[in-house]
Amino acid sequence: MSKTIIVSNRLPLQLSIENGQVHSAPSVGGLATGLKSVHRDNNGLWIGWTGLTVEETPSNLQSAIDTAVQDQQCAAVELTQEDMDGFYYGFSNRTVWPLFHYFMEYAEFNEENWEIYKTVNRKFAQVVIDNLEDGDNVWVHDYQLMLLPQMIREQRPNISIGFFLHIPFPSFEVFRTLPWRDEILHGLLGADLLGFHTYDYERHFLSSVSRILGYEVSFNAITYKDRVIKVDSFPMGIDYEKFSAFAKANHEQTDTTQSELQRRLDLHATATPDAKMILSIDRLDYTKGIANRLKAFEHFLEKYPDYSEKVRLVMLAVPSRANVPQYQVLKKEIDELVGRINGKFSTVSWTPVWYFYRSMPFNNLIDLYTSCDVALITPIRDGMNLVAKEYVATRTDRTGVLILSEMAGAAKEMNEALLINPNNLSLIADTIKQALEMPVEEQKKRNKYMQSRLKRYNVEKWATDFMKKLNAVEHNRNIVKAKHVNEKRQHAIMEKFNAASKRIFFLDYDGTLRGFVNNPEDAKPDAELLEMIKKLQQPKENEVVIISGRDSVTLGEWFADVPVTLISEHGVLKKAYGREWELTETMNNDWVPTIQPVLQTFVDRTPGTFIEEKNYSLAWHYRKADPDLGEQRANELSNVIRELTSNNGLTVLSGNKVIEIKSSNVHKGKAANNHILNKDYDFIFSIGDDWTDEFMFQDLPESAITVKVGVANTAARYYVDDTDQVRELIESFIA
Repeated sequence: MSKTIIVSNRLPLQLSIENGQVHSAPSVGGLATGLKSVHRDNNGLWIGWTGLTVEETPSNLQSAIDTAVQDQQCAAVELTQEDMDGFYYGFSNRTVWPLFHYFMEYAEFNEENWEIYKTVNRKFAQVVIDNLEDGDNVWVHDYQLMLLPQMIREQRPNISIGFFLHIPFPSFEVFRTLPWRDEILHGLLGADLLGFHTYDYERHFLSSVSRILGYEVSFNAITYKDRVIKVDSFPMGIDYEKFSAFAKANHEQTDTTQSELQRRLDLHATATPDAKMILSIDRLDYTKGIANRLKAFEHFLEKYPDYSEKVRLVMLAVPSRANVPQYQVLKKEIDELVGRINGKFSTVSWTPVWYFYRSMPFNNLIDLYTSCDVALITPIRDGMNLVAKEYVATRTDRTGVLILSEMAGAAKEMNEALLINPNNLSLIADTIKQALEMPVEEQKKRNKYMQSRLKRYNVEKWATDFMKKLNAVEHNRNIVKAKHVNEKRQHAIMEKFNAASKRIFFLDYDGTLRGFVNNPEDAKPDAELLEMIKKLQQPKENEVVIISGRDSVTLGEWFADVPVTLISEHGVLKKAYGREWELTETMNNDWVPTIQPVLQTFVDRTPGTFIEEKNYSLAWHYRKADPDLGEQRANELSNVIRELTSNNGLTVLSGNKVIEIKSSNVHKGKAANNHILNKDYDFIFSIGDDWTDEFMFQDLPESAITVKVGVANTAARYYVDDTDQVRELIESFIA
């Protein structure tokens, strides 16, 4: 039975050695929670480091450790202290982490650490290979293992591999400064599917691949050697139900069941009922903007003195990488800022900043989430930031205000939060005032939308979506690739053409006969093209059909004087030369309940989009979305609906910033087949550039000459490079 192998730097368990005994407990982090179903329910195996170096592992306990790891459906990678120093504390956290978060001044380019990073990735690769069987999937996680996909691919080229980056991917201008940029990109391109939290990170990666390696990038696909690699964004969610349930339970506690922290928080609220608490929770990391946050809070107290003794900043800083020099400097700066603010503004009965430098158990985090009126989350740069989502999930009465940095990945999904620039201290101070004074009705309205979105796209949905996409990519790899129309193959096609007595040509328009242009109105056929089509139609043995996604009015005007058959809107309407347009099918809407949830998923993942319901169709509008992301999602949605409804007779139409799904059995393949029905053609030629033309390639007789423009991964028998080669090919039929 095939399995899914999950690979991350750390295993989803906590190992400890106490009194000569090995103790093991499952981790409760976001990744472990999100991948629980993939790991436990899918015959999964998790590969990673145990947290104990070789030097820390007594030889007499190795067997017990192995058993504890295996009991959790895991396999361990053994690392030495030297490995950890160079791989984790060195290259991962002193090179990749600062560079990918745009702290270039902190990035160290140490050759020795790079060599250890490669060595450790090979150690991970060997454990994966040792446990890998035919049919398995591999899902690699995060920046510590960016070389791993290609290392696995080199030994097992037919395995399906996914990779997800949990931190930002920087812009090309930043990434190019990395001395080993080529090796990192090649390592990542060993995967079949690469996932990022946001479209911005995805776009930066595609730009780096295109500009550094020079590989072809089309929408979210990379043509790499003999493979097509998909790249997409999957915003990681949280276990919404867990946080919501614990928050509800917290509100139902009695005095005897409350934690000491909750009692202190309640005591403060009772003593000063008009006072507000602002929550700040982060790892102590320079990317989190903690120093700026404190400076902004200080500025707030100076600018709005009326809030003296009426507001308190509850700040939890979780220790992190204490042996890295930049973190030691940051800790000293934070301590000094807290001391300065408290010394400057404190009164006998009021301390403006409550500062905790430690980890807290989960129930205490819930205490803080549910007790604080405002959450102040202001990272300078953050891959996602789940704290923001956790805070909103715990606000079961929908009160509370989230102030969120626009530099956090979560900001793309949480537009209802008060978004700020983390470097603008005056803006943060004013936004704190806005949050404290926000009416309860507005708080509830904002949180209602965010909670609904977070509940739908939770962490399990994130993992499921990624695995579905990975499986789809694996399926697409099995499609027979087309052969390039070189001189020899073009000669063979011409031999069949010359030997035929009754020929038909199905010619797509946009992207095939005519290249794409920024302004659709400029796509009108030029005189040379019109003349070429007339010449192709001229011999009595030939019949030409222009088959396009264009609307009937436009197509009719452009080819009014050309004696060809026109098929518009992907097969919905047909017009013989000299006749009127005819609607080919009737409409129904019994498919709507099936398709609408699919569209809703794309709305959830693509800010600025919405669904329009019509009598006979559903339309997904993306005019207000990010232009690049909208086009990518439109391309993806078209493919999803096509695959989902291939046996239900639906047609997907691409309009101006809209994808429309209509109740119709018609697509280009059926339209073409109906046109040749009961006609004895001995030469059938079809050419097109996008997925709508795949219907023709699949449905026309096997003897047909089917040609794809631009991409070799297709059902067509052949492909050409571009529209220039299309014209050259058609000219050969005229000569």
